[in-house]
Amino acid sequence: MLAIRKSYDSSIQRGRLSRAMVAERLHRIRPQRDYRDIDSADLVIEAVFEDLELKRSIFRELDGVVKPNCILASNTSTLSIDELARETERPDKVLGLHFFSPAQVMRLLEIVRGQATSSGVLAAALALAKRLSKVGVVVGNCPGFVGNRLMFPYMYEAQFLLEEGARPEQVDHALESFGMAMGIFEVEDMAGLDVAWRVRREWHQFSTPGQRKPLVADALCELGRFGQKTGRGWYRYGDGGKPSPDPEVLELIRTFAREAAIPQRQFTDNEIVERTLYGLINEAARVLEEGFAQHASDIDVIYVNGYGFPGWRGGPMFYADSVGLRHVVERISSFKDEFGERWKVSPLLRKLAEAGETFRSLDEERGAHGEQA
Repeated sequence: MLAIRKSYDSSIQRGRLSRAMVAERLHRIRPQRDYRDIDSADLVIEAVFEDLELKRSIFRELDGVVKPNCILASNTSTLSIDELARETERPDKVLGLHFFSPAQVMRLLEIVRGQATSSGVLAAALALAKRLSKVGVVVGNCPGFVGNRLMFPYMYEAQFLLEEGARPEQVDHALESFGMAMGIFEVEDMAGLDVAWRVRREWHQFSTPGQRKPLVADALCELGRFGQKTGRGWYRYGDGGKPSPDPEVLELIRTFAREAAIPQRQFTDNEIVERTLYGLINEAARVLEEGFAQHASDIDVIYVNGYGFPGWRGGPMFYADSVGLRHVVERISSFKDEFGERWKVSPLLRKLAEAGETFRSLDEERGAHGEQA
């Protein structure tokens, strides 16, 4: 309740809500310490942190409490909806409702369809998104879904750039100059470095022999540097909450780079943008090919409304079309020559480029826009 009140106080100060409106809304909130009073709910949304076993136990308990036609949703940003559905006797009524942080501000709602999720439940979720003034986009159930699955190559390439000689503020400046609402390291600090740290361990990321692993992020977490909430992450945060470069982080980066014998060099803003965004675009093409996103335009909607991608560039897929898919493939191929298999070109991306087609033309072939609200 303290967090809710703080958010409403901010809305009052900004003139978005009156005190009477806030009082009426707070009156509707009934905090509970157990599940006894939710047996008549039509929808329950679980929102604990990213721990699969904890979420499983909650879904088992909820399934035995709520009425038979109640929809059970998870706000998970990465974990399998099917795993949660298997803990219930109502898998057709289980789905993901991934609200983006801060949920009271961000417009995107990623609606995650499980293998058994019914069309009626998806329709109800889309109607809920509209009622909440959110932009709802239906996506498939894979690790990270669509939004966060694409974020990982984007995030890790940015970290590799640091190990090769760039600085956090330089990478963030390049991305913000491109038009991103925030640089990736500011985003990580805002979300909490421990969130991605937990996901890396849950998914056993970088367990493949010979796979390059980012060296610094885990070390920051082990030092208790979780971002804004601890006052230290990739940046240092003072009383005003504004980030400032931290010499300790730069020294940590350089120490890891020396120990790993990683060559150092200078980077231009354009190189930084290509290394990060082309990794995201390549993964997006795989998501399209695998059917977890129905249309390229769905990915654009997700990234413009949930990840601060500049709307005037149209989203990552529209941007790729605008610079030319052949150019994107050429650059990704050159990165593969330099950095190895993680930069293998998506077959769909290569096919479109060689045929002189675009992601937009692919959408036209596949039909109308995907399920959105």
